[in-house]
Amino acid sequence: MEARHEPESLSPPQIAAMRRSMTSGRMALTRRSLLRAGGAGAIAVGGLGALGGCGIPPAGRTEVDNASDDHSAEEKRLAFSNWTEYMDVGKGGRHPTLDAFQRRTGIKVKYTEDINDNVEFFGKIKPQLAAGQDTGRDLICVTDWLAARMIRLGWMQPLDPAQLPHAYTNLAKPFRTPDWDPGRAHSYPWTGIPAVIAYNKKATGGRKVTSVSQLLEDPKLKGRVGLLTEMRDTVGLTLLDMGKNPETVTADDYDAAIARLQKASDRGQVRRFTGNDYTGDLTKGDLAACMAWAGDLIQLQSDNPEIEFAIPDAGYMTATDNLLVPNKARHKRNAERLIDYFYEPKVAAKIAAYINYVCPVDGVREELAKIDKSLADNPLILPDEEMAAKSHSFRSLSSKEEAAFEDKFAKLTGA
Repeated sequence: MEARHEPESLSPPQIAAMRRSMTSGRMALTRRSLLRAGGAGAIAVGGLGALGGCGIPPAGRTEVDNASDDHSAEEKRLAFSNWTEYMDVGKGGRHPTLDAFQRRTGIKVKYTEDINDNVEFFGKIKPQLAAGQDTGRDLICVTDWLAARMIRLGWMQPLDPAQLPHAYTNLAKPFRTPDWDPGRAHSYPWTGIPAVIAYNKKATGGRKVTSVSQLLEDPKLKGRVGLLTEMRDTVGLTLLDMGKNPETVTADDYDAAIARLQKASDRGQVRRFTGNDYTGDLTKGDLAACMAWAGDLIQLQSDNPEIEFAIPDAGYMTATDNLLVPNKARHKRNAERLIDYFYEPKVAAKIAAYINYVCPVDGVREELAKIDKSLADNPLILPDEEMAAKSHSFRSLSSKEEAAFEDKFAKLTGA
């Protein structure tokens, strides 16, 4: 097999985009997380400076070259790196689902919440991955665009379907065929992250806001509209409203969407581009309507009955955070057992009830209803067939495309 050689330098607009994501966007601690953490959450930023001035070296090795001897049989343990507040928590800060896995299997899980941001985390593990060395982690959870990049570089191990019977069977249909990992050969989704429309009924005078066209063109919303700092979500929602498909977006389609957004911004329709700090403005009514992330809205609605959400008829955007096994991981089979465990409906329900994002596991509704019926009935956690059919993902971009797209989006947002 031919070795992969792909320069992966991050352009200044890409670095700026990741910085926005880290400090205020989907990658940052949400308001829900801050509440759970007592407002003490902090985000490390050191990784960005190191990545800004250098590219990712060529992989120089293939997936086969980087396959490691598996020590799962004699070493009953694994190391799992995840995001903050992305696992169920019980008394004394314990993780009930992980504790149950350890009791059942005898496999000790070293669980570390050391992913604060995709770029920063990549900076930690890149040197080992590029050198064909063990990262010290058997399982990681990263957002789809970074998962795609590391798979493309040949740095993630293919998974064994024979070790994943629950995952293979219970993976929900909308998550089965990402273009960046055909057949889910290397990854399984941890959760889906929908971008939809939210509005404050009091601020809109009781009027519903259900489309991007309203956000960008309704004069009654002028100066009180929020758009997201995540390029794929804001442009993706706009493309859908224009009858374009984000899965097949061309450079011309993208430019047309940017031009439409620029026109609305120049006209004063848009108050600002925001990360998840839109939550405060939406609650107060400073924003009458905005693009928003589902996980935030469930908490917002529980605090403020005036907050509503809408799934545009044209469709909505969904990104994913994904479980992968890095090359040279010592405990691949143990990691696969943990992935498969998370796809048991009873286990998946406990995690969904805690993190409040879209659950990618079929058959979870009954189990979730036992915990909280309102969550089981919430389409932001368990989309019904009609909603699932409207879900779209932004297609994978080459490094050159991503740099060009982010540069244009940065000029639009003033970043």
